[in-house]
Amino acid sequence: MAGTPGSEEVLQAPHVLEYTYTRSVGPVIGAFLTGLRQGRILGARGAEGRVVVPPAEYDPITGEASGDLVEVGPGGTVTTWAWTASPTSDQPLQRPFAWALVALDGATTALLHVVDAGSAAAMASGMRVTARFRPVAERRGHLLDIECFVPEGTGGGGAGA
Repeated sequence: MAGTPGSEEVLQAPHVLEYTYTRSVGPVIGAFLTGLRQGRILGARGAEGRVVVPPAEYDPITGEASGDLVEVGPGGTVTTWAWTASPTSDQPLQRPFAWALVALDGATTALLHVVDAGSAAAMASGMRVTARFRPVAERRGHLLDIECFVPEGTGGGGAGA
């Protein structure tokens, strides 16, 4: 009998704790994600002409509302990087790659993304890379619409790729 000394029966009740929430991306991030689906990378112009990528609704230094959205890249320069020799199943590429900060042409800040360079020996800070977008049919308005960055001259790909 449950509740008596020496009883092995345990009372159980199912319980699910969840926080159902769908994020609204708003006009700035929404435009950024739409741009990615179109094969374009957008940044937000802030105070003193700074261009922030990904765009923010407010200038990160002054707190003022961001200005116009401007197209940047798709090329850029690797500012720093770290090699991933054994990717896990939840990472963007299933072959060795680099996580890198890429300062896109026309942007003041760097974007964190992956570089498919083939080997750690092929990576260097200061190297030029370009965005390789997923095929149009696979894009869904997500940062991973940029499949990866590749060293310039090795088959990147713009909006039509």
